[in-house]
Amino acid sequence: MKSQYILAIDQGTTGTTVSLFDQKGQVVQRADQDFEQLFPQSGWVEHRPQDIWQTVLFGIKQVLSKASLAPHQIAAIGITNQRETVVAWNRSTGEPVMNAIVWQCRRTTEQCKKLKSKEKMVRAKTGLLMDPYFSATKMNWILKNNSKAKVLANQGQLCFGTIDSFLISKLTQGKSHKTDPSNASRTLLFNLKKQSFDSELLKLFGIPADSLPQIEPSNGHFGVTKGVPGLPDGIPIHGVIGDQQSALFGQGGLSKGDAKITFGTGSFLLFNTGTQIISSKKGLLTTVAWTLKGQKTVYALEGGAFICGAAVQWLRDGLGFIHKSSEVEALARSVETSDGVEFVPALAGLGAPYWQPQARGIITGLSRGTTKAHIARATLEAMALQNLDILEAMKSEARIKLSRVRVDGGATENDLLMQLQADYLGIGVEVPQNIETTSTGAALMAGLGVGLWSLTDLQKVNPLRKKFQSQIEKKQRSERVKKWHKAIRLSY
Repeated sequence: MKSQYILAIDQGTTGTTVSLFDQKGQVVQRADQDFEQLFPQSGWVEHRPQDIWQTVLFGIKQVLSKASLAPHQIAAIGITNQRETVVAWNRSTGEPVMNAIVWQCRRTTEQCKKLKSKEKMVRAKTGLLMDPYFSATKMNWILKNNSKAKVLANQGQLCFGTIDSFLISKLTQGKSHKTDPSNASRTLLFNLKKQSFDSELLKLFGIPADSLPQIEPSNGHFGVTKGVPGLPDGIPIHGVIGDQQSALFGQGGLSKGDAKITFGTGSFLLFNTGTQIISSKKGLLTTVAWTLKGQKTVYALEGGAFICGAAVQWLRDGLGFIHKSSEVEALARSVETSDGVEFVPALAGLGAPYWQPQARGIITGLSRGTTKAHIARATLEAMALQNLDILEAMKSEARIKLSRVRVDGGATENDLLMQLQADYLGIGVEVPQNIETTSTGAALMAGLGVGLWSLTDLQKVNPLRKKFQSQIEKKQRSERVKKWHKAIRLSY
């Protein structure tokens, strides 16, 4: 019997990664391709859906060519995706009616302000804030501003979906219009308790129910390939999960109390709350983590800092302190402390748990002795301290003691940052061997769905590369956090 493989599609905000995973859950090949970001007006962000689809086809062709395997050896396909981004297309032809409106787009800010009086009801049902970040107001904007969408909606021929649904439609030649609960829960239309799209919310945002995808379990059956260049017809799509939830799943964060931090442009924290829906009073989001066939839905608390790795990019591009982002560790290590320098990287406002959009970045505590090394160290400290604030809010709301947190993303290769994170959290910080855990989560979900492995097997897939333990005393940690919070208050 020939080996079987899982094809994982990780469709992100700036590019797409396609990976092949073997039966041990290890990557055997991967291919990446970026695509153009479109900014038609200030605050607007769009993607061409066809560009996204072409990067997927490119990745499939590349990995199959490099791996030299027969396409029929692919047992299943898993998809993970940028969440909240909306595509609208013609059900009959599969043609998008306009560019995708990206999660970062702020064009519906005024509409959200007008609906603020409904936020309490919306939050109770969805766990989300009334914010342009989420999908529903994007869909409403398309219906109001795109004549093709209006006509198709009246004919019952309009499809709305997040990127996973669009890719499922393309992979199945329009036969499947589906999504999973982790993506559906990011739309502002999904009732967390009922586990379905909510009629009151559909009415509030003016979204026709027949335009939305059918919801399947995250490891359910989403259709089979048809007419995809390079792939035989009939390969099942058996795993779909939003990117941040996928990272938690790929980290093996399957139990209540498990948490992960993804270090990227910003940082994303997810805290597994098991089958319990926790309504946040501290500015966190409540979301579906995943739903597995025959099991109760698993939920999570989510929080994010808008600026994380982007702060290092600013040191590189804005201030010219370093030539490459990887140089920041050596620069920061050249001093023992930040010597009283505090950097609050609120370069795009403050996210959870503060939610202060008017906040601005500040650097305090400068003296004649301050060097770029002190500012570099303060930057790494700020990245870790932001995550501390979010995780402390999660712990207090979930009332769960945390003994460790798993991390992923490129910045996890910075050992100084990881040590600072462990110091400030006061718990173990675990770095897995495979830090590309978003793709891993999609592959594991698909393999689980097709019966290639069991939940028990998943715990062995991504072993640790390194573990960092706190090296400072509780009192020292407390004093450091007080100084950080004083600086935070000065930023808004």
